[in-house]
Amino acid sequence: MSQRHFGFSAATSVLIANMVGTGVFTSLGFQALDLHTGGALLSLWVVGGVTALCGAVAYAELGALLPRSGGEFVYLGKAWHPVAGFLGGWVSMTVGFAAPIALSSMAFGRYLSAIVPVNPQVASLAMLVVVVGVHLAGLKAAKRFQVAITSTQLLLVSAFIVAGMLYATPVSLPMGWGNGEAVWEIFSAPYAVSLVYVSFAFTGWNAAGYIAGEIVEPERTIPRSVVASTLLVTVLYLLLNLAFLRTVPLAEVAGKVEVGALSATAMFGGRGGQVMSGIIAAVLVASVSSMVIGSSRVTHAVAESLPQWRVLGARSADGVPRNAILAQGALIVVLLLTNSFEAVMLYAGFTLNLMSLLTVLGMMRLRHTARDEPRPYHAWGYPVTPLVYVALSVWALTTSLVQRPVASLSGLATVVVGLGIWFVAARKAV
Repeated sequence: MSQRHFGFSAATSVLIANMVGTGVFTSLGFQALDLHTGGALLSLWVVGGVTALCGAVAYAELGALLPRSGGEFVYLGKAWHPVAGFLGGWVSMTVGFAAPIALSSMAFGRYLSAIVPVNPQVASLAMLVVVVGVHLAGLKAAKRFQVAITSTQLLLVSAFIVAGMLYATPVSLPMGWGNGEAVWEIFSAPYAVSLVYVSFAFTGWNAAGYIAGEIVEPERTIPRSVVASTLLVTVLYLLLNLAFLRTVPLAEVAGKVEVGALSATAMFGGRGGQVMSGIIAAVLVASVSSMVIGSSRVTHAVAESLPQWRVLGARSADGVPRNAILAQGALIVVLLLTNSFEAVMLYAGFTLNLMSLLTVLGMMRLRHTARDEPRPYHAWGYPVTPLVYVALSVWALTTSLVQRPVASLSGLATVVVGLGIWFVAARKAV
């Protein structure tokens, strides 16, 4: 019986909800600590969107060539070596989904606590339990929930953008183009580090690869959903950050996590700010839901490759990888209880960017090592688009390694731990 359940709308919903989440509502505060012009801050989202789109068309080619669930686990294993595939899956399991879900849950708790007197951490844990419960219930319930909540998510974000654009008394925003300050900031080290935050906000454009084995007509659906979702989210991000900058002075944004709540309060007052905080909390629920779908499928794919972990790879009779969902939920709870917000965001952004870079390079390698295999989709603009992605990613990663060594080295340490697990498992299998 076919396990392919996700059509274009469902797949696109998963991608959009994977992207639109914690990063866009929180990272502006960290960027504004070192960048002080509207021109530089807004250009980050354009550059981030271009980077994501260049990576997305490369992933679309891989997804159509290798229409199996697992994402980087499948792509890196095919392009480089099984150990590279395991490392891609390991990073996805431990960082790629667990960290963003934990961050979205943390942010949900903070936004909800602005509305009702509830402990943010308790709210975070309660929301996670509800979402995991929905996905344990079955594929039909999960799909309907995802499409419905993503549609609501887009309507709410659009409403926020419209309110920001119509805000009657916008604050002063120095763009910095006339005096060249914005240009100087764009070529600075803080700008490259900020791109890591932005890349985290765009994390999710590659999510189709994690559920490729469950997508209907993957050769057609994956490229269409990847490109459409990335373009739409880029426009939303640019307009949403413009709305933030029109409503809250840069000095007040700098260093703050709840940027969306600050903007809502400025536009609508205390009561209106509470309403918009509730809206943002709903958006974060959609993000967590979509990432639970992807994370469990990656865990399932990686676990199937290791005899010692096959219990995590088991699917129930209805096709739901319940053991993988429960394992991911347990890891997320640990992160919720132990980690801080900014450190996790930079750590996750660096590590995920590194694996995506290796995957795009792997796509280029497969053009030579697997040139005779049928390719239902060819990356648009090849080889320029993947090279643009590689260049911007290398710039952001190397600068982050110099400027934020602790978070960056923590990401590299995660990869090394995964490498050790692989070799131990490989020796036991002999």
